[in-house]
Order: sequence, then C-alpha cells, then structure tokens
Amino acid sequence: MKLKGKVAVVTGGARDIGRAICIKLAKEGAKVVVNYFGSEKDSTDTVASITAKGGEAIAVYGDVTKQEDIDNLLAKTKAAFGNRVDILVNNAGGLFARKTIEEIDEQFYNLVMDVNFKGTVFVTKACKPLMVEGASIVNVASQAGRDGGGPGSAIYAASKGAVMTLTRNWAKEFGPQGIRVNAVCPGMIATKFHDDFTKDEVRKMVADKTPLKREGQAEEVADLVVYLASDQSSYMTGNSVDINGGLAFS
Repeated sequence: MKLKGKVAVVTGGARDIGRAICIKLAKEGAKVVVNYFGSEKDSTDTVASITAKGGEAIAVYGDVTKQEDIDNLLAKTKAAFGNRVDILVNNAGGLFARKTIEEIDEQFYNLVMDVNFKGTVFVTKACKPLMVEGASIVNVASQAGRDGGGPGSAIYAASKGAVMTLTRNWAKEFGPQGIRVNAVCPGMIATKFHDDFTKDEVRKMVADKTPLKREGQAEEVADLVVYLASDQSSYMTGNSVDINGGLAFS
C-alpha cells in the first residue's frame, strides 16, 4: 500500500495500459480517477474491478483536447476526493491510422498532435495547482519517440518525442516545488493498439527480434508507472524509461 491515501488521475484509463495502471495504483492504495473518452463500458468495468477489491475509483468522461472537458475532469476529481492530485498519469493517446507523408492532411496532423501532446500539456496545467511537494507526474511516451516508429507513424512518433522533451523541461521547472516528472516509453505491448494497427506477421517479427522473445504486457508497464509514481523513485525526475524487452536502448 505504498500509495495509500493518494489521489491519482489517469487519462485514457479505461482499457489496455491505462486500465492496468488504474488497477495497480488502486492496489497500492491510491484513490483513482479513470478518465475515458470513447470507451464508457470499459471505464465502468475498470472502476468495478477496483471497487470489487475494496479500492476507491470514479470514471469521468472527457476529451483531453478540450479545455471544458479538462475543467470538468478536475471538478469531478475535487468533488470525489478533495482538493488534491498526488499522481497524474498522462496516458491518453493514439496512432489513429498509419499514413505516409502523401496521405497526411491537416485534420489528421491536428488529431494526433492534439491528443498525444496538447492533452498532456493542458491536463498537467489543470492538475498542477492541486499538486504539492512529493507529487509525481508520469507521461506515457513510446519507443517510437526514440527510434521514429514504424512505417506510417511519423506524426505519432514525433508527438511522443515531444512528450519526452516536455518531460525533461518540466522536471527542471517543477523540481524546485518538489514535483517529479518522468515518462515511460513502451515498446511492443500486447494491447488493442497493436491489434488495430500492426499486422500479425510484423508483431511476430518484432517479438522474435526482442531479446526476451515476446511482447510486453500492460501490467508490466503499469508496474513501472507505479514505481515512478511512488516514493521509491524519489530521486528520479526527467527520465524517459524504456520498457521494451531489450529491443532498443536509450
């Protein structure tokens, strides 16, 4: 129960990595706000998984690219758990489609950058006034932010690289206030993300090239997030931590 009594906000917390993060945070004693956008049933199931084991959680709808939705997310957080945010996990994001430079248009560019980068900026801006010394922010970036990603993921990779740079800057800006900022950079994780956008043969090829010879699991990413959110990592800030089975090294 290393997070007992702490309040955690997780964007995109309804399924896959986000859901695993919410459940692990709650298992360690945190009160969890599960933000969702397009997956209401998944968010309800995530909350039910937490409360069934004696944890505390609420689900809050919100588009992280819209200020009014972010404001509502914070209002619901304060109403449920008081005027504090101890842990913020900026997990909401997406690839949405694989597109070559010829196929990218302004609408697609704005969608990817807004969800992956703008959302991280403005959710953090909203939560920061409720954070005090000892608070922790964990941004979910990607291995793609380091190596450029696979074919058709240029804007996604660039947005995650921007999140990593933002993490380093905020570590400097927030550090004097006792707020730590780190990122995690998952590689090939067995989630709906890759079910939707990565061919089976490509997934097998990547797994075979990985030293551990398999894809990662959402729960393994969640374990790393909990570590970075907790006091066990109290002297870590500004890091973008790889979790990819040894496929790529920073």
